[in-house]
Amino acid sequence: MCGRARCTLRADDIPRACHRTGAPVRSVNMDRYRPSYNVAPGANLSVVRRDDGSGGDGVVLHCMKWGLVPSFTKKTEKPDFFKMFNARSESISEKASFRRLLPKNRCLVAVEGFYEWKKDGSKKQPFYIHFKDGRALLFAALYDCWENAEGEKLYTFTILTTSSSSTLQWLHDRMPVILGDKGSMDTWLNGSSSSEFNALLKPYEGPDLVWYPVTPAIGKLSFDGPECIKEIKIWTEEKNTISKFFSTKGVKKEEDAITEDKSLFHKSVNTNLPNLKEEPKTEDNEGSPSSAEKKDNDSKSSVSLLTDEVARKPAFLKVLKEEPRAEDEKISSPTEKKDDNSKSDVPMLIVEAAVKCQSKRDYVNFLADEKPAKDGIDTGKSPAKKKGNLKGNDDKQPTLFSYFGKR
Repeated sequence: MCGRARCTLRADDIPRACHRTGAPVRSVNMDRYRPSYNVAPGANLSVVRRDDGSGGDGVVLHCMKWGLVPSFTKKTEKPDFFKMFNARSESISEKASFRRLLPKNRCLVAVEGFYEWKKDGSKKQPFYIHFKDGRALLFAALYDCWENAEGEKLYTFTILTTSSSSTLQWLHDRMPVILGDKGSMDTWLNGSSSSEFNALLKPYEGPDLVWYPVTPAIGKLSFDGPECIKEIKIWTEEKNTISKFFSTKGVKKEEDAITEDKSLFHKSVNTNLPNLKEEPKTEDNEGSPSSAEKKDNDSKSSVSLLTDEVARKPAFLKVLKEEPRAEDEKISSPTEKKDDNSKSDVPMLIVEAAVKCQSKRDYVNFLADEKPAKDGIDTGKSPAKKKGNLKGNDDKQPTLFSYFGKR
């Protein structure tokens, strides 16, 4: 269907667009004509019809209301221009409203383009359809005259529609009957055979009919002006939106990949780090290292051997954890147990310090420095008992003080 059109043609350009240049042209009510970019049913449009009173090829440039009001409509009834602004060409010879008009009430409607809406769910996008070279479109139409109660005559017309062309089926299933050449216009205005008319009422398949999307504001009757036919880039905007969506996901995927690579890198580093508790490799499994590698391996081997020796000989740890006690000591106070627990950590600190040493010589020096402290830490006796042992002449057991006295 065709419910909106653009007609900004000047009055004197309309007969020329209909190829009526050599025939006399008579104007009727052309003072009512108002060019507009947004013409809707009920508006005044100029049509070209045959002038029966001229007796020749003369035509009438007549300004009429768009939207057919049949002549048999009650005079007191308010005209509804939206009721029959289109007529299906397949049924004009059957319906009484159009059948009686077909012999003598045919006319041409000249517009520069028309609008059609594409439905997309609950949304509708309008498109402007026109000829590529900018020439006017000529629609086949029928007109009638109705007289109201006051005796005023009102001329109205309806535009014939047909099935949509192969190139416009995606947009709508109907389109106006477009007469593309002078011969078809002459036949529609001056023909007399219904068979000739039926040959004209078919879809226009010319490649010069083009279209593009326009603003949805065209749906408002008050919206008018050059903005009505300004092309908008709806597909580009949708494409940009989609590309932004996928690009955002792509960035997230890249960030996830980078994070995963970092985690794998840390895992590989942790896996490849040498384990101090592993047994040293034999000469059969190792290549011949260079002199620099041997120097580094010598400093690392002492720590590795010590740790391995500790791991393979639990008794060694047990010996380090145990403190020498006097034979006559059997019972210790809670205070002494607390001191023992804090002092038992000393051997473990020695092992940890040994691991951190850089060479075997440092570790040996470290043990030499710690031995006096180890010997003088505690013998498991309280100060009171030690003092008592010094006063007892009968106790022949050597004490820590006698040991240092001899030295």
